[in-house]
Amino acid sequence: MSSHEIIDIPIRDDMIRLGQLLKLASLVEDGVEAADLIKNGMVKVNGEIDERRGSQLHDGDTVTVNGETVRIKARK
Repeated sequence: MSSHEIIDIPIRDDMIRLGQLLKLASLVEDGVEAADLIKNGMVKVNGEIDERRGSQLHDGDTVTVNGETVRIKARK
């Protein structure tokens, strides 16, 4: 994946928590890695650093980690 490509990640509900999304999108291997990246300010949600693992993400939100960006696609 190139640093400017945005990958859509489908979710089955209206919302997903940040830590869960990182695992679903294979941006991290496990919850410990997700927590470390979030705690250390390495995760951006909609272009802003988000340090809350439980942040709720909805359709259209973007998450960037290590130059990789994914976009939430919720079921309509």
